[in-house]
Amino acid sequence: MRTTRQRGAILHTLEHADRPLSAAEVLTLARARVPGLGLATVYRTIESLIDTGALMPVEIPGKAPRYEVAGKDHHHHFLCKRCHRVFEVHGCPGNIDAHVPRGFVLEGHELTLFGRCAACSAPPKRPAAASAKPTTPAAHKSRAKNRSNDTRTVASSRRRSRTSERGT
Repeated sequence: MRTTRQRGAILHTLEHADRPLSAAEVLTLARARVPGLGLATVYRTIESLIDTGALMPVEIPGKAPRYEVAGKDHHHHFLCKRCHRVFEVHGCPGNIDAHVPRGFVLEGHELTLFGRCAACSAPPKRPAAASAKPTTPAAHKSRAKNRSNDTRTVASSRRRSRTSERGT
């Protein structure tokens, strides 16, 4: 396979990712190195890297495949149900053979955990009290003007209400 700037950027992106990436994620990250990179080039490069054994697809049921560098130790994956990113889970629960029905032969296994990642399960950040409301003199005037307009609107509504009551 011929090495081009595009292929180099794609491979660099996958080698430096700390988790499996979708083709769209590869495109977004690799464009930092090659701005004109296209999605078709990403797919062609991923396919050729799989064919050479440099990449492995990560299949998540019901989701687009992700890709990771081949040759890693045995591991599993975690799918965040909120942001849809996939993360590596190192280790294995072990003793999977014990769960295989009698007479079956286990040839391998894949385990996908799911839930919310650390970023998606963190409590929302509250804005600082000082930034919640501006304290400049112009801001005070603006709020006072809005309150004045609100008062006029309420008074106008009351007049219309009394007028309609008298007419009925």
